[in-house]
Amino acid sequence: MRHGKKINHLGRKTAHRKSMLANMACSLIEHKRINTTTAKAKALKQFVEPLITKSKNDTTQNRRIVFSRLRQKEAVAELFRDVSAKIADRPGGYTRVIRLGNRLGDNADMAMIELVDYNETYNAGKKKKSSTRRRKKSTAPKVDDVQIESTESVVSEVNDDSIVEPTESIKATVESTNETEEVAENTEVPTEDVDAKVEDDTTAEKPKSSEEK
Repeated sequence: MRHGKKINHLGRKTAHRKSMLANMACSLIEHKRINTTTAKAKALKQFVEPLITKSKNDTTQNRRIVFSRLRQKEAVAELFRDVSAKIADRPGGYTRVIRLGNRLGDNADMAMIELVDYNETYNAGKKKKSSTRRRKKSTAPKVDDVQIESTESVVSEVNDDSIVEPTESIKATVESTNETEEVAENTEVPTEDVDAKVEDDTTAEKPKSSEEK
């Protein structure tokens, strides 16, 4: 019977189990995903996620705590340098366990455990959810919003007037130009009268020249 035991001993002594989980955690940090049995993957999830949370706060004390569990300097350096920057915005759930079916030899239940933020194909279609915070609505309107609305209404009125109806000044200028054109047409002198006047002037000048002779 289970009797409320919280730790899966995985059929190993304490020292062997801790060494195995430390080795698997270092491999997970280095390769970002590993294949193992489902029982080991679940035990590794409980082992490595608190260490990833420690890596968010890069202090000497946290590095010492993580090193005491992982026992490899290279894994600790990569965890605090690369992995912590990648999972900085995630509040938890850094790993994912995906079942792969049963193994052919001993029919063991296999699974793949991976770091969630490093699976680009799985997260390609998903968008980051923006955090929503509810605030109390203020009854008084904002001054900026009122000014923007008033300016937009004025601009729209000006544009509508200029496009739909011409102004009074434009009408007055059009009427004045029409009147000047009509006056110019009325003041034109007919060409026949001009020709007659020219002939009279020429005939009047001829007898004067004969008398002088």
